[in-house]
Amino acid sequence: MKNSFRVHAALLFVTLIYAAAYSLSKDIMPRYAGPFGVVALRIAGAALFFGVLSRLVTQDRIRGRADTVRSILCGIIGIGLNQLLFFAGLNLTSPINASLIQTVAPIVVVLASAVLLGEKITPTRTLGILLAAVGAALIILGRGHGAATVPGQDGTLGNVFILLNATAFGIYLVIVTPLMRKYHPFTVLSRIFLVGAVVAVPVGWQQVTAIEYARLPLFIWAELVYMVVFLTILAYLLNNWALKYASPALLGVYVYLQPVLAAVIAILLGKDVFTWGKFLQALLIFAGVWLVSRRPKEVLPEGVEPVPLEPVQD
Repeated sequence: MKNSFRVHAALLFVTLIYAAAYSLSKDIMPRYAGPFGVVALRIAGAALFFGVLSRLVTQDRIRGRADTVRSILCGIIGIGLNQLLFFAGLNLTSPINASLIQTVAPIVVVLASAVLLGEKITPTRTLGILLAAVGAALIILGRGHGAATVPGQDGTLGNVFILLNATAFGIYLVIVTPLMRKYHPFTVLSRIFLVGAVVAVPVGWQQVTAIEYARLPLFIWAELVYMVVFLTILAYLLNNWALKYASPALLGVYVYLQPVLAAVIAILLGKDVFTWGKFLQALLIFAGVWLVSRRPKEVLPEGVEPVPLEPVQD
């Protein structure tokens, strides 16, 4: 029971961290810092932290050409490209739109698994993919309130960036899994964040140097620290720990909870507004993700009980 509580607490805390980031990022971008500058600071800080932590905690190292290439791909796709696309998109679109579009990542995982691992896509999952695609398309093509926060910005382009970000993250989840199973998590995180820094820092360096640090208000400094310490380092640490114990069903609950919390926070902070159109789009995406996340029923031998989908107990 104690471990079950810790798993729920970790997943809820991570969900709150991600949900708040959608609105807090809008305070920073683009007035005080460009999106690529924020990404460069985030990834560089995390690369330094995980690099030191990996040396202190474990002597495990990634070995072999195949694993080295896989780790480089994870760093490029899952850290560098993923974060650059996310902040570029969030800079242009609204917090609610971004959080809803990001929930299609589990669908990308299924599609990537079908292409890379040869897994079959059932008719139920096909229906789910179509429903989620319709919901995402309505958001991407919509031009309602909150599509863009600054005159002249392209909310549609921002939505496309977020969709590409969700796609990159979904592919990353598929290709990083073998590394996480084979090596210590800190070893993997150290390597992929180092690769991500090599990608993101040159892209965002000009925006990093353009920040007027001496003129930043205290709350912006606090939010920048939040982006590095909470959104990057702490969220990755808690996520990796919780994934060892959380079931697919439990993870699905928090996939749905994140956009709900993001919407509530955005509305309370005045960063976005709720509309019935967004509610319909959310229903389509949630229904699609739920159908895709359902596993085909397994025919078990007589006398064998199914494993319950709940946190593992100590």
